[in-house]
Amino acid sequence: MLRVRATRERKLSRGGARAVKRGSPPGHHRVPAARPRAARGGGAGLSRDPALPGSPGPAMLRLLAAGCLLPAGPASCSRAWLPRPPGPASGRGLLSRQGRAAAGSAGGGQVPALKTPKGTRDHSPVHVVLRDRLLAAVVACFKRHGAAAIDTPVLELREMLIGRYGEGAKLIYELQDQGGELLALRYDLTVPFARYLAMNKITNMKRYHVAKVYRRDNPATTRGRYREFYQCDFDIAGQFDPMIPDAECLKIVHEILSDLQLGDFLIRVNHRQILNGVFAVCGIPESKFITTCSTVDKLDKMPWEEVRSEMVGEKGLSPEAADRIGEYVQLHGGLDLIERLLQDPKLSQNKLAKEGLGDMKLLFEYLTLFGITGKVSFDLSLARGLDYYTGVIYEAVLLQQENNHVEEPVSVGSVAGGGRYDGLVGMFDPKGRKVPCVGVSIGIERIFSILEQRVEASGEKVRTTETQVLVATPHKHLIAARLKLISELWDAGIKAEMLYKKDPKLLKQLQYCEDTGIPLAAIVGEQELTDGVVKLRDVATREEVDIPREKLVDEIRRRLEP
Repeated sequence: MLRVRATRERKLSRGGARAVKRGSPPGHHRVPAARPRAARGGGAGLSRDPALPGSPGPAMLRLLAAGCLLPAGPASCSRAWLPRPPGPASGRGLLSRQGRAAAGSAGGGQVPALKTPKGTRDHSPVHVVLRDRLLAAVVACFKRHGAAAIDTPVLELREMLIGRYGEGAKLIYELQDQGGELLALRYDLTVPFARYLAMNKITNMKRYHVAKVYRRDNPATTRGRYREFYQCDFDIAGQFDPMIPDAECLKIVHEILSDLQLGDFLIRVNHRQILNGVFAVCGIPESKFITTCSTVDKLDKMPWEEVRSEMVGEKGLSPEAADRIGEYVQLHGGLDLIERLLQDPKLSQNKLAKEGLGDMKLLFEYLTLFGITGKVSFDLSLARGLDYYTGVIYEAVLLQQENNHVEEPVSVGSVAGGGRYDGLVGMFDPKGRKVPCVGVSIGIERIFSILEQRVEASGEKVRTTETQVLVATPHKHLIAARLKLISELWDAGIKAEMLYKKDPKLLKQLQYCEDTGIPLAAIVGEQELTDGVVKLRDVATREEVDIPREKLVDEIRRRLEP
């Protein structure tokens, strides 16, 4: 018995020396090898091996392996085992998750949380394909109307953005001092466009811009609302006859939403001058026009009672004034409503309201010629809280999203918006020269959330690559033949792939075609090399035909023609 115990002590001593070499604290012996079950101490907690007093039982072994215990007393096998004190533990392989985090934090190398920032997300290859399809459809419409593309920096001087967005200014991402410049991430694409016009002294331009913008908003990802998102803007800058460019912007919205087949939609229109006229005849001081606008703009999300309560309780309007506003802002209709308001005893005496109603009447006449008035509503509750709007404003909303594949319909709210901003460029011009502008922004992220759910619900398989041909071989030792053939296809402009193995099995190569949607396979074996042909396989029908090598490219192009 004494001989066995001495032998074990020598083994423990050697194990302790090895532990010290690996960086364990002095006296921290390596845990001895597992013994037969009959010899182990049972139970949870600090159990001991009856054959070796002071040695750790199974539960203690687990704690030791996790780095939670330290041996107490001299370097002998008869000892107590104490909880490991907090702080970084040494000994590779003995750290618990908390121990590794603490050690990383102390050394400045803590592994960060694996997630994207709040209100942002990664896009998988499938998402990118769907998004690119959507962007291509929108950009095609912009180009059809004669717009040219521009781009501007994602960073703007802070002074360019502050004071342009009303209550939205609190959502601007401001950056710390960057070498003497106070910067911010762009909030939209409209203000940078106005700055671009003023900086380059441009007075006439039709442009589109597709880029990311940033808002420190409360994200609602299920509704397509993020802190980082794409905007697709179309704008017309220049001095033109009234309402012709404005009508074209509304026609563009109608075309895009119709082409995308998102379901029934409505384009709500109003005029800032009409709103200001309403506020004036209701006794609202001009200094409160903008803040009152922001409150009215919530009518599509809140009942009138709550909007009225905010006007009185937060914006300081009298209850009588709020009630008078309510008589107007709950009205909506078409040309008939415009005619009725032109005869209103109060509004007809207000210059701003009268000019705005005249613009709206002309706008509806042009929209009638475009044949889209069935989707347009004159809605006095539409306010759009941005400070820079001066004339017609509009917003497109989905009325109902039909979806038979999911339990609840997708609700994404507004999917496009815009308006006229005649004074914004002048704010940036040193001489205050004004360039009248009107434009629209398409809410790509919100539309994308609908298309994404549709694809998921339908089970549609989306191709994420454009490969046209897979070069394959049926036998071993033909890597050279594959490389030579695929090089010929690449040089001819054919989108081709091959598997990255010297001798892949033919079945795996054909299965790869089916999994990724590659329509053709060019198979070259020993017999094909001898005959100077390539076996071209239609992956869908599994039909194969031998094609002379020199005619292969032409045959592939012929088969891939739309």
